[in-house]
Amino acid sequence: MTVAQERTLAAKVRDDFPILHQEVHGSPLVYFDNAATSQKPTAVLTALRDYYERDNANVHRGVHALSARATEAYESARDKAAAFVNAQSRDEIVFTRNASEAINLVAYAWGMTTLKAGDEIILSVMEHHSNLVPWQFVAQRTGATLKFVGLTDTQEFDWPQFKQLISNRTKLVAINHVSNTLGCVNPVEDVIEIAHRYGAKVLIDACQSMPHMPVDVQAMGCDWLVASGHKMCAPTGIGFLYGKLDVLKAMPPFLGGGEMIADVSLDHSTYAELPHKFEAGTPAIGEAIALGAAIDYLSGLGMDAIADYEHELTAYLFQQLNKIPEVKIYGPQPKADGSGRASLAAFTVDGVHAQDLSTLLDQSGIAIRSGHHCTQPLHKLLGVTSTARASLYFYNTRQEIDLFIAALKDTIEFFGSVFDDE
Repeated sequence: MTVAQERTLAAKVRDDFPILHQEVHGSPLVYFDNAATSQKPTAVLTALRDYYERDNANVHRGVHALSARATEAYESARDKAAAFVNAQSRDEIVFTRNASEAINLVAYAWGMTTLKAGDEIILSVMEHHSNLVPWQFVAQRTGATLKFVGLTDTQEFDWPQFKQLISNRTKLVAINHVSNTLGCVNPVEDVIEIAHRYGAKVLIDACQSMPHMPVDVQAMGCDWLVASGHKMCAPTGIGFLYGKLDVLKAMPPFLGGGEMIADVSLDHSTYAELPHKFEAGTPAIGEAIALGAAIDYLSGLGMDAIADYEHELTAYLFQQLNKIPEVKIYGPQPKADGSGRASLAAFTVDGVHAQDLSTLLDQSGIAIRSGHHCTQPLHKLLGVTSTARASLYFYNTRQEIDLFIAALKDTIEFFGSVFDDE
């Protein structure tokens, strides 16, 4: 794909996102907080509204027309999610409120019932809190031990250390596919291959990869994978868990209630077949349907095309940031073509707190994130309390990067003059 073609992708989709066409504090909005949540195209907003205006009814429980239509649309979204990640069966897709709930589902339904004292869980120091805290719960209750893969000199997943940590005591490896702070793309296929040799299962947090690149669970070979809808153009309140069919079948239910049962007596119950065994209560029906619309939208653009375009943006973003001497970027540098890492940059500026930086940029209409990005242990390891993070998506442009860089330079100059006056 040529640069001209890549630029055409952004031009093609900009009108699909109404929220992008506004001013903030008198300046055009530049939305660079996509790693926190993505914006929603009109097709997704329409799908959500259509459900509530035309088909609003509970799923699976009614024979009337509205319930039938709602059920068909809801289950169609499951088919779309299964196809999107190349699951072997639609029954391997469990809808959850978000990726955090999906990880907790595995932690409680598998970890709490399977692990015991002496077993080991391998995580990495770059994990999002959602892929750390649940395993702390599991370790505290079962006596299992947590071990952590550190960083290389280039602030990437330490592959040699991982090979030293894993052993026959390892029962689970749970790591992210892409770090939401460092932006590195972890060698998940190699991790999974080694882990399976030792009989360990593997959970992959795909929240930062699913929206940006093709993800194939069969090629990857993971036992579980989690994704968050709101980071991939869908509404909040919807995500999903992929799990291998035999693994999910062996797991007990996570929550009890309606929908997840086959037969209920006063003193015992039997449970529904997959995937409904893990979907207790009324689900987020409209949100799941809108997730299906988001998957249709992304699939229509093509995940390879999205990845290629974001590589071009990443190369340009880093070229410009690297020219500013006060800026320190965390994580690996991209390759010359922008590949090899995610389209985000977590950085600090000498003498300026990340929150102050974000606040001043907001006055110019630039939306970035500041804080620890739910990776407090990683930030402690890096020796900083917080970073600023600019994260891009396929609807962003080079022109927006130019606006961001100009505003960033002005902000740095402003704080420099303040310090000089003092």
